[in-house]
Amino acid sequence: MRIPRSRAGARSRARSWSRSTLRASTLAAALLLAGTALAGCGSGGPGGSDDGSLDVWVYQDASTKVQREVVKRFNKTSDIKAKLTQVPGEGYSDKMRTSMGTPNAPDVFFNWGGGSISDFVKKDMLLGLDPAMAKDPELKKAFIPTILDAGAIDGKHYGIPMRGMQPVILFYNKDVFTDAGARPPKSWDDLLKLIDTFKGEGVTPFALAGTDPWTELMWVEYLVDRYGGAGVFQKIQSQGMAAWDDPAVLKAAQTIKDLVDRGAFGKNYKSVNYTADGASTLFAKGKAAMHLMGSWEYANQKANQPAFAKSGLGWTTFPAVPGGSGDPKSVVGNPTNYWSVNAKVKGDKQKAALEFVKFAARQDYSGDLIANGDVPATSDATSLLGKHENPDYARFQYDLVKRAPDFTLSWDQALPAKYTPPLHTTVQKLFNGQLSPAGFVDALKGM
Repeated sequence: MRIPRSRAGARSRARSWSRSTLRASTLAAALLLAGTALAGCGSGGPGGSDDGSLDVWVYQDASTKVQREVVKRFNKTSDIKAKLTQVPGEGYSDKMRTSMGTPNAPDVFFNWGGGSISDFVKKDMLLGLDPAMAKDPELKKAFIPTILDAGAIDGKHYGIPMRGMQPVILFYNKDVFTDAGARPPKSWDDLLKLIDTFKGEGVTPFALAGTDPWTELMWVEYLVDRYGGAGVFQKIQSQGMAAWDDPAVLKAAQTIKDLVDRGAFGKNYKSVNYTADGASTLFAKGKAAMHLMGSWEYANQKANQPAFAKSGLGWTTFPAVPGGSGDPKSVVGNPTNYWSVNAKVKGDKQKAALEFVKFAARQDYSGDLIANGDVPATSDATSLLGKHENPDYARFQYDLVKRAPDFTLSWDQALPAKYTPPLHTTVQKLFNGQLSPAGFVDALKGM
């Protein structure tokens, strides 16, 4: 199985969330590891490492080399040295959760913001970063505001962006469009017409990995955003599950039903997967015309269908919907990943931890991300994008995010982890016709 390289958010979903039945066994293993393997990371606990070093945890994948390099640079400048612990991606979240509050917890650690850290914030386990930003205003200015704010909980910042941005993008197959004499959709009416066009050509309009419900969730997220704006989900986060009873949620569900009934996703989407490259292969081979997917789709296609990635892959924005009040420039997805600091880190170690996370704002760090194929979340990265392996794609993605008034974190990452399985199940039932639009809303309210 090939997973998108350097896309930790996608990997986390593909390896963990799409196989929720493994969570119990993973957690059990993590509890065992917390007392054994993690104890060997060289830390005697936050603020009290045996050798006085700063214990930094990162999700291990192809992007980890960027973090290895920043540790080397930081250690040349600091008396307190950072030690990087590369935690295998499978079960990273569970290992992180079981370690926090124990002597083996990291001093600085990688996370996804939102729901991945909300419980830690409630228990006062994380260091608030707003005082550090107030003392160093340039730190806050260094990042695209919508991405920085996505790492906040209740308006307070607990994360510093440390990897590339990951918006959800509407990709299209250039050759399929050319053969059909079609152009990428600029409006919802265009999109509906394209469904009929490609059905007439014997091509599935949209690739969809129906066995992995997080891919279907992207459609619901964008439609709710376009119908009601980012405030709809913000209200759900702040007011609880009863807030799903918003007209935009019902309208989005009705639109999903309409798309399914029109044949937008073909007849076999329920058996198509993403984790084994099923949807992406159908798309690359011209069996599907479009694919709504995270920005890591480019890296995935480059790894698995390089010729298509080089010349056949196109990209555009998700269109506005009729009567919608949401800003069509807004985006959804995974804004990025974040560094957070353990609240138990004190004194000189806390100062060192804050200096370490600040390295993510530097241009040499952004340069390393670009060399790795990522698009940095820093506000001054424009001049560096020409060095990306695909400058046109990098500039599109960067401009898409920078001009977005809101960047909504994927719901299954923004909400507490307990809501992920029922959310995925409910979304999948909507797409499979097992829930009506009204039933979909009721099921969400009952989570």
